Amino acid sequence: MVYMNDQPRLYGGVDGALRVAARRETLIEAGLELMGSAEPELTVRGVCKQAGVAARYFYESFTDRDALISAVYDTVITDIAVSTQAAVDAADAERDKAVAAIANIVRTVARDPRRGRLLFSSALTSPLLVEKRRASTTIFIGLLAANAKSFYRLGDSGQLTLTATFLVGGLAQTLSAWLDGYIDVTEEELVAECAAILLAPAMPPS
Repeated sequence: MVYMNDQPRLYGGVDGALRVAARRETLIEAGLELMGSAEPELTVRGVCKQAGVAARYFYESFTDRDALISAVYDTVITDIAVSTQAAVDAADAERDKAVAAIANIVRTVARDPRRGRLLFSSALTSPLLVEKRRASTTIFIGLLAANAKSFYRLGDSGQLTLTATFLVGGLAQTLSAWLDGYIDVTEEELVAECAAILLAPAMPPS
């Protein structure tokens, strides 16, 4: 077995650390492919077969199966959080920021449905994923609340948290239903409808 604290050596002119990093990325991609497709019960043997690497290389980067699952989830959620915040920052008007955020999230899971299934699918119910989803939901609620406080004109922190929790939870459920085919709309229609819902709390009463 190759342990994580072993020092990889130069081989074929390629630094050992770079080879380990490349294999780690390959294993993460294989884990996403399996968890986001048809293999909710991830195994070390299965992911190594998918990645095309010997099982002994798995332990260069991961202590066990749960460590890989965490890495796959964290990679996906970080990519979405960073790209969504970048889309928000690039927009000018507050309403445009809301639409940009929704559009980025929807397009990300539409173009790579594996990511959406990893984040939202009810078929993936391991205790670890349940906890990871709970933690990431809390993060997104905080991000929405931080970006939306002035936009929604909500000075009370309790009301702001309630609104942010409702919107984040509703969006997650909507994306899950859309990916599963229960909501039959186009990507553009989904963005427009979800953006309208996100903007609704900021609309003045009629």
